[in-house]
Amino acid sequence: MSEVAVTDSGENDPRHERREGRNIFSRIALFVRQVVSELRRVVTPTREELIRYIWVVLTFVAVMMLLVFGFDFVATKIAEFIFGRNSG
Repeated sequence: MSEVAVTDSGENDPRHERREGRNIFSRIALFVRQVVSELRRVVTPTREELIRYIWVVLTFVAVMMLLVFGFDFVATKIAEFIFGRNSG
């Protein structure tokens, strides 16, 4: 059974018809060409977008830290109540 890849235009891509027939070096070369092709499509964010993304990430991390701290604090208090405080 041969694999046939479909391009963005909907046509069959003959480069992908038979992977079994290709040696390791041609498959690596095909992979590198595809990676370069995908990297050309990458859109670099503007400065404003980058700053917005940074704030979104920092806010998310801060909220998650508070959430984990809250769960840990509550779990500690419950454990202390059940098992008693270990004073050493």
